[in-house]
Amino acid sequence: MARKSAKTARRALVVDDEVDLADLLELTLLRMGLEVDKAHCVEEACACLDARDYDLCLTDMRMPDGEGLEIVRHIQNKGLDVPTAVITAYGSTQNAVSALKAGAFDYLAKPVSLEQLRTLVKSALRLDVPATQEDAERLLLGQSAAIKLALELIDKLARSQAPVYITGESGSGKERAARLIHGKSNRSGKLFVAVNCGAIPENLMESEFFGYRKGAFTGANEDRDGFFQAAHGGTLFLDEVADLPLAMQVKLLRVIQERKVRKVGATGEEEIDVRIISATHRNLAKCVEAGTFRQDLFYRLNVIELRMPPLREMGEDILIIARQVLSRLANRQGLVAPQFSAEAELALQRYAFPGNVRELENVLERALALSDGVCITPDDLQLVVPERDGPEGEHEPGDKYPLQDYLDRVEKVAIMEALEKTRFNRTQAARILGVTFRSMRYRMERLGIQ
Repeated sequence: MARKSAKTARRALVVDDEVDLADLLELTLLRMGLEVDKAHCVEEACACLDARDYDLCLTDMRMPDGEGLEIVRHIQNKGLDVPTAVITAYGSTQNAVSALKAGAFDYLAKPVSLEQLRTLVKSALRLDVPATQEDAERLLLGQSAAIKLALELIDKLARSQAPVYITGESGSGKERAARLIHGKSNRSGKLFVAVNCGAIPENLMESEFFGYRKGAFTGANEDRDGFFQAAHGGTLFLDEVADLPLAMQVKLLRVIQERKVRKVGATGEEEIDVRIISATHRNLAKCVEAGTFRQDLFYRLNVIELRMPPLREMGEDILIIARQVLSRLANRQGLVAPQFSAEAELALQRYAFPGNVRELENVLERALALSDGVCITPDDLQLVVPERDGPEGEHEPGDKYPLQDYLDRVEKVAIMEALEKTRFNRTQAARILGVTFRSMRYRMERLGIQ
């Protein structure tokens, strides 16, 4: 790919078969100080991208020889560092979601709002802002395949504006992942606003999220901004989003679609520029099936899914995380962190940690108080670790305890059967199992399948 060299002005590529619209986009970008090239079909756009460097690409979805998604994929496949926004027909939500999943930075709906276009361009051209001091080493530790996969996806998500849905068990680090996405993104200079959706009384939700005008209700003695206004230009993290009542889900959906909010008691709306990251430990798809969560909101939030692995899937990373947490707890109390005995390390690795990192922190805080200050022993940890009488393969066929061992054995059998069916072609085996190749590779590594 072409290498970027020093230049006085940034350059954008506009791709649209409608000459009038292409000219309008070009004029707007020129007035913002950008140099502009135009292309009127997919083939011409790909040729431009191969020939020179661009800082931004705006492409229409429909063109005579293909779709804008082909340009997005071309950029991704070539490894080009070009944030791309796709222009979609008004109301074409599926096209917008497809574009974001393919790697687009953002999308614009026709008719194109010039104000929205300017906001998007300013946001895209700040993508080279370095990450904050809260980097991966501090927020998410480990060298296991599970955490490496999560960190790789976080790096990609930081360069996008797509809504992110983070799944994972309680205590697995969903908020830390959200903060890391924000910290590595062009929005890092603005606020990261975290909201626990299950902790807000239903009758206060609208005023908390959208703010209110003075006199809107009893006790509203002054104008007040809500979470959306506070996060303007930054990131709004909706933790435990499954706990939102249906009435609030309707209002949230409209704000996401329109990118405007109306304060309680106000007559007009105000535009907001907020990236939404949501998370829950519950299965949101099952909530949709049960009728407790709106399907249209689910599709808006779940554009790209990030799964945070539980601690038990992270192997020796447990010890890396444990040492870092223990050091932090000791420093907070002005102490020197004690060492783990070999038996304590073994106990940590054998314990399933149903509460994940949050439980680990509680266990270590207790152990620090109980230890002699020099060495932490299994007695200090007070973990109830199941006994294992023999090697992993010596369990009885019907033995379902401990649960994780049983699930690992079932998963290993299914993977081996798929590999044997495909003569150990991992790509075909992954297709049979209904997982991605990357997930297949990770599972094989975790289960020790060579």
